[in-house]
Amino acid sequence: MAASHGKSERGGGSRSPQGHGKGSKAGPKGGFRSGPGKSSGSGKGSGPGKGPRAGDAPGRGQAKGPASGRGTGSATAGGKAGARPGAKGPGKPKAAAGQKGPQKPRAFAGVDKYERRASAIKEHGPHRRRRPKNPPVDRLEVHDENGVRLQKLMAQAGVASRRVCEEMIQDGRVSVDEQIVTELGVRVDPALQVVHVDGMRIQTDEKLVYYAFNKPAGVVSTMEDPDGRRCVSDYLDPRKHERVFHVGRLDVETEGLLLLTNDGELTNRLTHPSYEVPKTYLVQVHGPVEKGIGNRMKEGIRLEDGIAKVDDFRLVDSTPGHVLIEVVLHSGRNRIVRRMFDAVDHPVEKLARTHVGPIAIGDQKQGTVRKLSHTEVGNLLASVGM
Repeated sequence: MAASHGKSERGGGSRSPQGHGKGSKAGPKGGFRSGPGKSSGSGKGSGPGKGPRAGDAPGRGQAKGPASGRGTGSATAGGKAGARPGAKGPGKPKAAAGQKGPQKPRAFAGVDKYERRASAIKEHGPHRRRRPKNPPVDRLEVHDENGVRLQKLMAQAGVASRRVCEEMIQDGRVSVDEQIVTELGVRVDPALQVVHVDGMRIQTDEKLVYYAFNKPAGVVSTMEDPDGRRCVSDYLDPRKHERVFHVGRLDVETEGLLLLTNDGELTNRLTHPSYEVPKTYLVQVHGPVEKGIGNRMKEGIRLEDGIAKVDDFRLVDSTPGHVLIEVVLHSGRNRIVRRMFDAVDHPVEKLARTHVGPIAIGDQKQGTVRKLSHTEVGNLLASVGM
C-alpha cells in the first residue's frame, strides 16, 4: 500500500485507487504518472508516509511515519489529482431556482437611503412644513376678491417683510376699516379701504405722495408767483415729483419746514384748527428777555383778531444782545408768531419752523425736498385721526 501511495516508476501507468495527489499527470498512453501528490488520508498523503521509488537504494524515501495531513476530506471531494481531465468538483450547493440563498449582512446597508435623501435635498431643497389651512375669508365684510392680499399690501407700504406681516395679522395687530383681521388670504382695495397696524394707519394708495421742503428765506409759499419771485415750484423737478400743493403757508422771510402733498383729506385736517396740530418754531429776538414773558404768552396775548397763546415756551440759547427761544403753538393764523412777539415788545429777528406734528426738519439742507418715510407718513396720518 505504501508503494501505491508513493512515487512509481516513470513508465508505470498504475492508478492509485485512493490517491488524488497534486503531482499526478497524464502519461503518454492515457495512463497517469504518479508524482509526489496528496492522497486521501488525513494529511498530505493518506498512507503512512512517502513510499520509495522502485530501484531506489534501501532506506531512501522510506516512510517518515504516520503523519497527520492538513485536510480530512476524501479523495473524491478533495484535490484535483486522479480526476478526469476537464471534470469539476461538486463545489458549493446552489440554491433552488426562484429561491435566494442565505444573505450575509452588508456593512453600511442603510447608507444608500440617506445618500438618496441627501441628493434629493440638494436638488429640490429641504422639505418645508405645510402651513395649516386657513378658514374661508369670504365671510368677512372687508374681503374684496378683486383686491390685493393684505400681507402683500403691508409689505409694499414698508411695514415689514411679507412673512413678518403674516405674523402680525395672525397676532391680531392689523385692522381693515376698523375691523380686526386675523385670517391670512384677506384681499383689500388699496384705494378705498383703510388699514391700521398697531393703531397706526398705513398709506396704501401709491398715487398719494408726501414731501418735506426746507424753505429758505425769501421764497414765496405758492406754486406760482405773478411777480416772478422765487416760489415752491422752483425747487421741484417735474420728472421726479408729482403735482403737489403746500400744506399751510410760511411768510416770505420765515424759513423751515413746509409739507407738500397731493392728499387733500390730510391737508384739510392739518390746516383745520379743530385738530390742533402742534407746530414748533425757533425765534431769535433782541435780548435780554424779561422774566414773565413766557407766562404771559402761555396765558394768552390779545391781538386784533382775538386771543393767541402758545402751548410751550422755552429758552434755548442766549448770546450778548440776542436770545433764541423755542415756542410751540397749534394756531395757524397768518404771521401769528411775529405778531405775538411784537405785542410783548420783542420783535422777531429771525424765524424758522422746525416741526409740523410728528415731522421734523432735522438736518435737512435748505432748498431741498425729501420724500417722507412710511413711518413718518403713518405718524402724520395718526396725528389727525386718519
